[in-house]
Amino acid sequence: MKIIAFGGSNSQNSINRKLATYVSHLFENYEVEVLDLNDFAMPLFSVDLEKEVGQQKLAQAFLDKIASADLLVISMAENNGNYTAAFKSLFDWASRINVKVFQQKPMLLMATSPGGRGGTTVLDIATNAFPRYGANIIATFSLPSFNDNFDVEAMKISNPVLDNQIRDIVRDFSF
Repeated sequence: MKIIAFGGSNSQNSINRKLATYVSHLFENYEVEVLDLNDFAMPLFSVDLEKEVGQQKLAQAFLDKIASADLLVISMAENNGNYTAAFKSLFDWASRINVKVFQQKPMLLMATSPGGRGGTTVLDIATNAFPRYGANIIATFSLPSFNDNFDVEAMKISNPVLDNQIRDIVRDFSF
């Protein structure tokens, strides 16, 4: 069984990639592959550019990674209340190849941010939109105040209440 995990940010120090990495390793008996959106960097999507250059090979490579998964663990970064430009462009290019980007894979969808709302705005947007693109969202989780609730050196959630909450989600996760 294989998990594909990623954070919806191209930041070298993505807090969402750190959260996705931690949570994906809570699942037992899974091989985990953590993607870095920088490995899928493409120009901003536009229909004019698509007409000129065709489909992006990196978008197909991303879709192939999704296809290889039994489970997706995704943590969305929030920029001004929405997806990051890096994620949105990758998503747009991929959806032109396969509108069902997430290919009906079971998904744990999360978000975190330095603020107290923990990326809930982008989490709500993704929760509402992703099913139209083939997401089978089984559970969601928001980690508020990342810097206060996540120990970067230990690479784990440091707040015991929140850590127990995500561990309960993982334990009860079924598809």
